[in-house]
Amino acid sequence: MAPPFSTVLVANRGEIAVRVIRACRELGIATVAVHSDADAGSLAVRLAGRAVALPGCTAAETYLDRDRLVAAVRASGADAVHPGYGFLAEDAAFARAVADAGAVFIGPPPAAIEMMGDKLSARLAAETAGVAVVPGTTVALTDAAEVVRFGDAHGWPVAIKAAFGGGGRGIRVVASAAEASDAFASAASEAEQGFGHGECYVERYLAWPRHVEMQIFADAHGACVWLGERDCSIQRRHQKLIEEAPAPALPDDVRRAMGEAAVRVAKVAGYVGAGTVEFLYEAEDGHAGQFWFLEMNTRLQVEHPVTEMVTGLDLVAEQIRVAAGAPLSFTQEGPGGRGHAIECRINAEDPAGGRFVPAPGTLTALVPPQGPGLRWDGGYEAGDTVPPFYDNLVGKLVVWAADRPAAIARMEAALAELRLEGLPTTVPAQRAILAHPDFVAARHSTVWVEQRLSLPDDATPGLEPGGGRSQEVRVGGRWYVIPRPGETTRPPAGRGLGPSAGRAAGSGTVASQMQGTVVRVLVAAGDAVEAGQGVCAVEAMKMETLLRTEIGGTVAEVRVVAGQAVRAGEALVVVEPAGAALGGSAAPAREPAGPGETAGPSETAGPGGTSA
Repeated sequence: MAPPFSTVLVANRGEIAVRVIRACRELGIATVAVHSDADAGSLAVRLAGRAVALPGCTAAETYLDRDRLVAAVRASGADAVHPGYGFLAEDAAFARAVADAGAVFIGPPPAAIEMMGDKLSARLAAETAGVAVVPGTTVALTDAAEVVRFGDAHGWPVAIKAAFGGGGRGIRVVASAAEASDAFASAASEAEQGFGHGECYVERYLAWPRHVEMQIFADAHGACVWLGERDCSIQRRHQKLIEEAPAPALPDDVRRAMGEAAVRVAKVAGYVGAGTVEFLYEAEDGHAGQFWFLEMNTRLQVEHPVTEMVTGLDLVAEQIRVAAGAPLSFTQEGPGGRGHAIECRINAEDPAGGRFVPAPGTLTALVPPQGPGLRWDGGYEAGDTVPPFYDNLVGKLVVWAADRPAAIARMEAALAELRLEGLPTTVPAQRAILAHPDFVAARHSTVWVEQRLSLPDDATPGLEPGGGRSQEVRVGGRWYVIPRPGETTRPPAGRGLGPSAGRAAGSGTVASQMQGTVVRVLVAAGDAVEAGQGVCAVEAMKMETLLRTEIGGTVAEVRVVAGQAVRAGEALVVVEPAGAALGGSAAPAREPAGPGETAGPSETAGPGGTSA
């Protein structure tokens, strides 16, 4: 059988670019990678048949530049473009530009992207389909006063969300009217930087929901099916850490109703291709519970491998065939799910103290585990550098087993075997989550990690190759030591139980937690500030982190401006304590801000948001 296209240009980077290139290889399709200067030697570039440079390093001047990408399509002679996820995957203007260049966009029609990419019109589409939506506004906010009016009417907290885009960006949970102004400005700023649109809306914030999403697939011949659901409730900063399929403790009648609702939404949008309809679900004691439409992602999800593992389908290959005009290769009755799959997103982040600080750097070692039911989807190899300019996903570790308990056990063993050195990762947090009785019993929610999970301040692996200290995690009130290979397990000594144990307090110097770019400066020299007040925001690896002063007093120095690149540990703002003379010596640099001070990237919003 002839391949559906001769050449596919992959308009993305990292893990998803590698995934698409490998699928094209199996279909006999040539591939073209695009790359920024930072990604010139990346694994995707090494695997692709050809590569086109996009000069620059930032996302805005490379992977988000429509004109440069379309020029690459024309120069390469590609007859199709796969956008992956993130960047321009949900950009209708890019999809139209690809078609104008004579190539096929491997994704839904531009009109469907526009309808579902705008979260406000998506809410209206869901209502048209007869699907309940989370209560919220249906027009873009103009100022923070509208947030206050909504919160007063519907109750606090509320969630401000970007009207365009996803990946958990542009989301702020607002606990009171006093926080509305800063939260609105922050959400709009992050949305503008991430998606080129600063429009936001506000909706009710559910206190303890689960994030359950339904994979749908449609072709150009009128067929549309749902392929089963995924539970993506384990999140930090509205970004997913662990996903699984099927969703545990979800009644069959709810699953069926959710799947049928997802198909109705897709049909209203005139959808073609792979898509995900996301819901919030709250169970009630003794009852099936209720679900609400959250949004639709008009692209492939990061967590698509768990659906592939339980259905036996190759969703990327199906995307390519459907884009070429072929009918779906399965029906609603066809690919029934079997067994249970779990995915851990291995991110370059330091989870110490629950802060999950972005941590770019070079991988000195990377050896994925091996064995039955294991899969590693990675974008890097040993020796590669994870740059600070983009999403911090290193790779996805996926397991399959006959049932959920066996899948949890297999993932625990796989994480223990995974050898990844050179930078901190989310692995210690994921091991703690998998061992927690709440996760085992499916009692978690989208806010469970931030509200119930405790991680010590030094729960990160040593960074030197082949060495370093053990990883210590706190689960259910007890400390566990995760030894490195060859170590003997020992009880942690002198351990405080609070998540801020060992953190210096009372510092007047606000330092950057990470290498990144200052996106907002909120104070000026001479301003009076209170302890805990935000003074500037730094963005790194698609995450915006609000940095706060630990003491009240007067701003003595502001050493940075918006747009300035900064190093980890660099002093940005100096605050003199109340009563001290300006120009006096500053206290030592503060520790990174605590959990809840950051909002960041990968896919769509849970209670107040999620990633995908």
